[in-house]
Amino acid sequence: MEIVCPAGTPAALRAAVKAGAHTIYCGFADETNARNFPGLNFDRAEMREGVAFAHGHGAKVLVAINTYPRAGAEQIWHAAVADAESCDADAVILADVGLLDHAARNHPNLRRHLSVQAAAANADIINFYADTFGVKRVVLPRVLSVQEIKAINAETKVETEVFVFGGLCVMAEGRCSLSSYATGLSPNMNGVCSPASHVEYHEKAGVLDAELGGYTIHRVGKDEPAPYPTLCKGCFSAGEKTGHLFEDPVSLNAEHLIPQLQKAGVTALKIEGRQRSRSYVAQVVRNFRQAVDALDAGLPLPEGMLARLSEGQATTAGAYKKTWR
Repeated sequence: MEIVCPAGTPAALRAAVKAGAHTIYCGFADETNARNFPGLNFDRAEMREGVAFAHGHGAKVLVAINTYPRAGAEQIWHAAVADAESCDADAVILADVGLLDHAARNHPNLRRHLSVQAAAANADIINFYADTFGVKRVVLPRVLSVQEIKAINAETKVETEVFVFGGLCVMAEGRCSLSSYATGLSPNMNGVCSPASHVEYHEKAGVLDAELGGYTIHRVGKDEPAPYPTLCKGCFSAGEKTGHLFEDPVSLNAEHLIPQLQKAGVTALKIEGRQRSRSYVAQVVRNFRQAVDALDAGLPLPEGMLARLSEGQATTAGAYKKTWR
């Protein structure tokens, strides 16, 4: 299976390639990119150089243009698609229907992947995107079990790519409005979820409060780990109960499910983390490359390699093994 790895900077791209990544995904430094954070991403010259470096080492580059265009400003997104093609990118990752249509009509030779932001979670909608816009691969949302992924692959010829490590979105991507409610900035329009500019920490009497947009999301004791304040992983009170309504503030780690995902027909394993350092990216890539190579060679999978790189040093298999399913 193909390992698809994040790169938020040119240095991270080079590190991922050297660590054995088959494919890198990255984005331009503007609002066309759903990881539009200060200090991250690529200008046009950096993208061109990054693609050339990857190709020189036998790796591919996918450009994520996966936010939804603002009405009247479509040209910004159209230019990003054209620039990705001129940079010799291997594919673009798109979410918006109008942008998919534009790319299919104006850049027919540029391979199109469907972003997880489109939240395409069944074979009917995936086949629609393939038949209408020539989509070759879909990044599946992180709300599906392995059996559901297998059923999708049985009913479509589109390649499937699934997340196996990193930050876990517990909503159907492309449908979440929690962060924009608290901060006024939309993950799907502006490319920022829980933006750092809206995060504050306050310590009182040995208790640390983590706030997002003025809302207290977590309250932890002196020696307890303080997770990054993301609303979908927040701690909520209802009646006499207090707890994490949607998901604990932990990271996705599905490394032990790689054999099952292979049997389910998955084409590519995706690692989240474009905001992470190059050393983090390199270590995660090396570990997953080792696991995939071991699987191909019929050897046992190495386990437990990535626990200390996870949020709060704790992990979950997410929806892949949800008991309530």
